[in-house]
Amino acid sequence: MSTEPPAPVTKRGLARNTAGYGDPEFALYLRRSFAKSMGYSQAMLDRPVVGIVDTGSDYNNCHRTVPELIAAVKRGILAAGGLPLAFPTVSLCEPSLFPTSMHYRNLAALDTEAMLFAQPMDAAVLVGGCDKTVPAQLMAAASADVPAIQLVTGPMLATPFQGERLSACTDCRRYWAAYRAGTVSDEKIGRIEERLATTAGTCGVMGTASTMACIAEALGMMPPNTAAIPAVLAERLRAAEEAGARAVALIANPIRPSQIITEHAVENALRVLLAIGGSTNALIHLTAIAGRRGIRIDLGRLNELSDTTPVLVDLKPTGEGYMEDFHAAGGVPALLWELRDLLHGDAIDVTGATLADRLAEPEFVDRRYIRPRNDPVSPVGGLVALFGSLAPRGAIVKRSAATPALFEMEARALVFDGLEDLAARIDDPDLDVTAQDILVLKNAGPLSPAGMPEAGYLPIPKKLARAGVKDMVRISDCRMSGTAFGTIVLHVAPEAAAGGPLALAETGDRIRLSVRDRTLDLLVADDELARRRSAWRKPPLPARGWDRIVAEQVLQADEGCDLAVMR
Repeated sequence: MSTEPPAPVTKRGLARNTAGYGDPEFALYLRRSFAKSMGYSQAMLDRPVVGIVDTGSDYNNCHRTVPELIAAVKRGILAAGGLPLAFPTVSLCEPSLFPTSMHYRNLAALDTEAMLFAQPMDAAVLVGGCDKTVPAQLMAAASADVPAIQLVTGPMLATPFQGERLSACTDCRRYWAAYRAGTVSDEKIGRIEERLATTAGTCGVMGTASTMACIAEALGMMPPNTAAIPAVLAERLRAAEEAGARAVALIANPIRPSQIITEHAVENALRVLLAIGGSTNALIHLTAIAGRRGIRIDLGRLNELSDTTPVLVDLKPTGEGYMEDFHAAGGVPALLWELRDLLHGDAIDVTGATLADRLAEPEFVDRRYIRPRNDPVSPVGGLVALFGSLAPRGAIVKRSAATPALFEMEARALVFDGLEDLAARIDDPDLDVTAQDILVLKNAGPLSPAGMPEAGYLPIPKKLARAGVKDMVRISDCRMSGTAFGTIVLHVAPEAAAGGPLALAETGDRIRLSVRDRTLDLLVADDELARRRSAWRKPPLPARGWDRIVAEQVLQADEGCDLAVMR
């Protein structure tokens, strides 16, 4: 006997997915009755329904504009003849969540997928922005396979400050490093804190949120040229209205996520990720989204694409500009046009058009921020994967935001056993460390209680920072912010908590890194590693709740850190 739930009857509007009373006509009668108690007329209830995912929250500055975006989406839906019904889901704000927002991305995806499936809607508009929200929504849409359009809140504007511009969070990390080094005063760091994020919106640089917006557009899940519109511009509201109208159009001529998120579309998105110098986090998220459609992202193929895809977008942390500059320079459509001979033209988007149909030379491109192919920011892509005895299933380095002089080295490891150990020792004046050492953090991956935080950007030990050291090789099984700069090796798989080789690394071991050869090796004899493995013990499982589900179900970084049961 099947254990699967009964398939819902495929009908339109409120008649979809009626509650299980054993009498579908009664269920619809009751549903209409309750809907009318909210003031809807029968004429409105007869319309096709567009659900709107509402991720607004008082905890989430990035989503501060969600109420007015939803109002604009509703205008577009109503004008096109649909009935808009907004509903809340989990809201994820990067700095507001313990232990980390990544720990809850899959919870948000699970919540969103369940509501897309269970509630009556013919199409959906997904309103998200902050780092993990957009991937969670795309994962959910890929699984629920309801016609859906992604709408992002958009980036914040940069703010003038003492002759420069500031925007979270590359600038916040730059100034915090200077503060730790003693070159910025307490008074100035306080003033900077007030100037880093002065408008609503996601980080104004090519961090994870901006990267995911660009990837959503590259995948085809977003109306063209809407990824980079700043959050506070009227143009962002017009994009929301357009998203609502397009969602209604998807009902008459359904285009499902399964038709959009194909192998060719995923490879196009990888090209865009590499060309924008995008966040390392985005690789995990895109892997999870693709995994929901049974598409595997091979890290060896990533390296092939990286070696043939130049970085063309000159934005922080790889370059100098901000997202508002990228939008004014032509945005994702201009970038796609520059990459047109490297892309699969048969991929379609939510409008039904193929990429080949859409690609035409843009009217204007600001070459300060979107470079031509013959004058790139870098001739090769921003990310590469490393493999070796320390990372049998791969690790990632963002070479476009790193120090090339550190790409080829063999050095002594200084190992921290977790976040508490790191916090306790990193600034100890007696710490045995030199600028030539490799800092290693373990037990911070997806299976760990730390929840795979953005702690891979290990701080330079204070005594070295004050001596002028600005970068060191850092290796971990966790993540780093997409806004960060440094020679940082991340997502080591398998992670330490899963018993990967990283679990066996100790201070004093030698590690060899070669970005050129794509290798990362722990230079310890096999018999010594066997001795250490015999002494290693798997961490205990959390007692209950979401933490227990994650510990039992979460996959490794090379599989997108999704829950195994959801793939």
